[in-house]
Amino acid sequence: MARSEFKFHVRKRVRYAEIDAQAVVFNSRYLEYFDIGITEYWRAVGVYDRWPARDSPEFHVARAEVDYKVPILLDEEIDICVRCSRVGRSSMTFLFELHGAGQDDLRATGLEVSVHVEEARGSTAPVPNEFLTLFEAFEGGSLRG
Repeated sequence: MARSEFKFHVRKRVRYAEIDAQAVVFNSRYLEYFDIGITEYWRAVGVYDRWPARDSPEFHVARAEVDYKVPILLDEEIDICVRCSRVGRSSMTFLFELHGAGQDDLRATGLEVSVHVEEARGSTAPVPNEFLTLFEAFEGGSLRG
């Protein structure tokens, strides 16, 4: 996917605590980067404005994938690119790309599927329409799939 297909990115600098002995970002940290990206993406979409307290819809990660392309090194700045690609009955699929800051040099790709749950029972529940509408407005098209 072209970087231009992502309307959102957040910049982050790699810290010492995130690297391994070779000064390369440790593999598990990529999921943390995706978490930073999705948190800031939800903020940009307006989720935290609409649900400022702890009463927002509850989502749990059901699937996460990382494809490593080119190592990310200590003290590099990276852009964490995020987009919502699909919303099902109870799930939302998010795509991620990591690039060097301001560049189109793909370092990693990722996918995350989050499932809306009713916290009391833990069973899946439909994605609230108001929630879906925020993401469709941000992405500029239908995400229903």
